[in-house]
Amino acid sequence: MKKIEEIKIIVEALLFAAEEPVTLRKLADIIEGANGAQTQEAIAQLKNDYDMQGRAFQIEEVAGGYQLFTRPEYYEWVAKLRKKTGETRLSQAALETLAIIAYKQPILRANLESIRGVQSGQIIRLLMEKDLVKVVGRDESLGHPLLYGTTKKFLEYFGLKDIKDLPKIEELEAP
Repeated sequence: MKKIEEIKIIVEALLFAAEEPVTLRKLADIIEGANGAQTQEAIAQLKNDYDMQGRAFQIEEVAGGYQLFTRPEYYEWVAKLRKKTGETRLSQAALETLAIIAYKQPILRANLESIRGVQSGQIIRLLMEKDLVKVVGRDESLGHPLLYGTTKKFLEYFGLKDIKDLPKIEELEAP
């Protein structure tokens, strides 16, 4: 059995190095001599340590795993860095399409286009290339058209634990 302090350091290193959320099970499997409860305790202690020390980052539970994120109050500076490194952003049309898919999934392209009022094939392809949208099945109607939904990467991109964490539509409506 490893000591909790040792597990904390290893968990911190793993989360720092990971490019995507890491599940509790995966962390426990990687850390020989640690179980899920110890790993969970190490994460809780790290979260507390970061809060107490006023660190610029925090651990968030996202898409079924854990990931290190910069705290929101440092967004302005991180955005400047990303702008300089050329991170691609989603266009307004892509965000609109993605929002409709997220809230209405599984959704047919025809239904999506009737909501948007414009052709959306190109944007759907772009969102699929970015791995934010995927084909989740086929409809039973004539021709068996494709149904679209969001991916795990969508949850990661927007920092959501689950699709249920999307804001309720009523919360988004303007007063």
